[in-house]
Amino acid sequence: MGFDSQREINSPTGAVLRLYERRPAGAPRAVVQINHGLAEHAARYARFADFLAERDIATFAHDHRGHGHTTAPDAPARIFSTAGDGADKVVADITAVHDHIAETLPGVPVIVFGHSMGGLVAMNFVLAHSNRIAAAAIWNANFTAGLLGKAARAVLAWEKFRLGSDVPSRMLPRLTFQAWAKQIPDRRTDFDWLSRDPEEVDKYVADPLCGWDASVSMWRDLFDWVFAGADDANFSAIRRDLPFSLVGGEKDPATDGGKAVAALAARMKAMGFSNLQSTIFAETRHESLNEINRDRIMSDFASWVDGVLAGHDAPSA
Repeated sequence: MGFDSQREINSPTGAVLRLYERRPAGAPRAVVQINHGLAEHAARYARFADFLAERDIATFAHDHRGHGHTTAPDAPARIFSTAGDGADKVVADITAVHDHIAETLPGVPVIVFGHSMGGLVAMNFVLAHSNRIAAAAIWNANFTAGLLGKAARAVLAWEKFRLGSDVPSRMLPRLTFQAWAKQIPDRRTDFDWLSRDPEEVDKYVADPLCGWDASVSMWRDLFDWVFAGADDANFSAIRRDLPFSLVGGEKDPATDGGKAVAALAARMKAMGFSNLQSTIFAETRHESLNEINRDRIMSDFASWVDGVLAGHDAPSA
C-alpha cells in the first residue's frame, strides 16, 4: 500500500515541504518521523511505513530541501539554501513537521528516525529539541569528524573559492560515493554499496530523484552536522535516559563497516546515556531498510519501539 496520503506543508523557513503520511487503521500508539538520506527522498520509505502501520504506528516523512518534491525560493535542486544557512533551515523544517504532527495527532509520542545524512539531521534536531520526542533512532550515520572530516572541509573551502557554493562538488563524490563503490568486490553497479539486494539497487539507479551529486554548499552543511554531533558538549541538554537506537552495517563503507556507529555508541555511553541500544548487523551494507535481512532489522526496530512505549507509559517513580 505505501503512504496513504501526501500533502504540502509550509515551513517558517519559506520551504513548501512534500510530506508523506501513513496511518494505521486504528488510533496510532506512536509516530515515527523519518528523515531520509543524501540524494534520495522520503517516498522510498513506503515499505517501512507499511510495516509500522501494521503495528499501529503512524509514519510521517518529508523530502528535505533540495531533494524530492520539496521546494523553496532559496533551495533549488541539490542545494539546501543559497543564503548560506542550509543546515539550520533543514533542522527548522523538521520542527515544522513536528508541529504538524502535534496538531494532527496531539499527545501521541513521536520517535525521530534518520538514515545516513538523515541520521545527522535527526541527531542535530535532538540536540536542539530533545524535549519534543519520546526517542531517537539514528541509523547508518557517521559522526567521526577527525582528520578526514577536517580534510573534507578544507577541500570544500577550496572548491567554494574556486568554483562557488552552489555547483556540484567535484571532489566529495570521489571521496564518498565513488570510494565506497570501490570497496564492494565484484560489484554489478556503482551503487552496490547500498544493498546486497540487486532489485533495490536497480530501483535506486533508475530513480531520477536519487544518486545525484550534491553541491559544495550542501556538503558544507552536511559536515556542519557531523562536527556538531562530534562535540560531546552539544549533548549536555539531553536527558540521559532518552531512548536511542543506533544501527549500522558490518559491510557499510559509509560508516567504516559500522565502526563509526559503534564509536558514537561508545561516546554516548561514556556521557552517561543509559537507555541506548546499538546494533551492527552482520554482512549488512548501507541501506538497512533495503537490505536482504530487512525483515529482521525492522522486527528488531519494532521490539525496540515496544520497549520505548512501555517506558513512556510507565508511571514516574
